[in-house]
Amino acid sequence: MTVLHLADEGETADLAAFLSRLLHYDRSAAVRLQAAGTALAVFGRPPSFEVLAIRAVRLAKPYEDGLDVTLDVTVSAGELLESLDEPAATAAVPGTVTGPPWAGVLPPRGGWQPEPGLPVPQALRATVAAAVREFRSRTQELAPDGRTRAELDRIGRDIWSRTVGGTPLPVRAVHAAQSLGFLRPTAATGDAAGEAVLLSSGAWLRLRTPFGSVAVRRAGLGALGVSVR
Repeated sequence: MTVLHLADEGETADLAAFLSRLLHYDRSAAVRLQAAGTALAVFGRPPSFEVLAIRAVRLAKPYEDGLDVTLDVTVSAGELLESLDEPAATAAVPGTVTGPPWAGVLPPRGGWQPEPGLPVPQALRATVAAAVREFRSRTQELAPDGRTRAELDRIGRDIWSRTVGGTPLPVRAVHAAQSLGFLRPTAATGDAAGEAVLLSSGAWLRLRTPFGSVAVRRAGLGALGVSVR
């Protein structure tokens, strides 16, 4: 079994928190792992938000497993979480699973360019709070027989597909970043102000913070039909 040696207990705890949040939204969640050198990228897709979430993890030493110097597998998020040993700062890579459609279409590795107009993190959090209040208000106004899944989805699409500030980033991406713990204050500054950036590469947008990234295709991810083994 392949064992990953993480940089320290803090990296292990942060990875555990990320996996726990993914499993909160999908108990059968899968994650795609890509390791090269001393970097491990963990990709997940919380279904409620239709975005890709990316957590970068530092490794204690360059990845190597026999003759393989890179790792690229899709595994169970739950099994990976169970394999984490925080005191030892290790993770045993579980057996591979049949990848969900999103795992076959990941954001590009390079070519990212800054996008202007992203509000500061305090404003991003306020935008999410206002959207949540609006969703609750509009759904509570519905008659009992009108509170159907189709109507709730319609209201949700109307609110969460709106863009943030003067950017093309949908509000659902910011909501995902906050829900996954990516928009929390930093220990050094007391806030993440100036730490969140918006990048673009081709059809992809990426909201990056010190705690993780959320990526979304401008055309959306819901219609992708690619399968991966």
